[in-house]
Amino acid sequence: MSQLEKIADEALKEAKKATLRYPPFNSMHEGYSVLYEEVDELWAEVKAWKMNNPDPENIKNLRTEAIHVAAMALRFIHDLCDEK
Repeated sequence: MSQLEKIADEALKEAKKATLRYPPFNSMHEGYSVLYEEVDELWAEVKAWKMNNPDPENIKNLRTEAIHVAAMALRFIHDLCDEK
């Protein structure tokens, strides 16, 4: 399994976990809002990044938030765009 496939699998697991914990998105606006919230959290970690002195905890947080963005994008497709 390639590194990209491992990352995609991690995002899929996160999406499945969210699907069990929360009901499906009710509308495109709700789905967008949840996805935007995750992107905003990723943006906060990007702004905290210190190029010349990277903090391993910040790198971990960046990765976690990027996985959350991918997971919510998968949920958006699943809940709102997938042919039923």
